[in-house]
Amino acid sequence: MKTMLKNVLLATFAVTLGVAPAAADDVKAGGLIISQAWSRATPGGAKVAGGYLTIENKGTAADRLVSVSADIAGKAEIHEMAMDNGLMKMRALDKGVTIDPGKTVKLAPGGNHLMLQELKGPFKQGDKVPVTLQFEKAGKVAVSLDVQGVGAQAPGGDGHSGHMDMKKTPDHSGMKMK
Repeated sequence: MKTMLKNVLLATFAVTLGVAPAAADDVKAGGLIISQAWSRATPGGAKVAGGYLTIENKGTAADRLVSVSADIAGKAEIHEMAMDNGLMKMRALDKGVTIDPGKTVKLAPGGNHLMLQELKGPFKQGDKVPVTLQFEKAGKVAVSLDVQGVGAQAPGGDGHSGHMDMKKTPDHSGMKMK
């Protein structure tokens, strides 16, 4: 009885502090851990969506994310958004993204991200969108993007993802492609 009570108290304490084990959706491939994979809901008729995730390299050698594919998209690429002469521009990263050993790379809104184009259907909040990441060393890795609200800035958010100031949300419609 004391052991059970002790375990319950420890679990309650851990939850209170926000300490939790690795998420069930974390995917391991070689020395890589892919976590926090998500996207935003898209309005009907939208033809593009961004994908975001975190890649941690716990291995001893660098690896590189070289491509992405998704059945729901006619085309999928790795993109970056960067300022160029005072204008935000987006371009495909043809050589992918390198993840050095001991480092973490975040694909996030406003920076490097997955770009899913020619969508075959809308992303709805609560959906899980399967994508395949191709790494130079770890090979093909299947992950699911958890679809958040339209204005989400991070996975899980605070429950107000659909109520954010849309003026601050990156809009891909006016981006110039190189």
